Amino acid sequence: MANHKSALKRIRSNEKRRVLNRYQHKTTRNAIKALRLATDKSDASAKLSNVISMIDKLAKKNIIHNNKASNLKSKLTKHVSAL
Repeated sequence: MANHKSALKRIRSNEKRRVLNRYQHKTTRNAIKALRLATDKSDASAKLSNVISMIDKLAKKNIIHNNKASNLKSKLTKHVSAL
């Protein structure tokens, strides 16, 4: 266990961030899954802009890597345009 006040605070703040990051990442993954299951092109293209925004936010906060974000956006865009 940590001995210093600052280390104790760091443990608390890390746990808070970890829970928030997991929530955001899981929410985005669920949105991606819903987009991939969509069969209607107009519905999918409406979802696409929201999903791309979510992916960009994850990449900006370093929850996922920038290249992973780019790959996801590219594959999802191709998927929607192929519908």
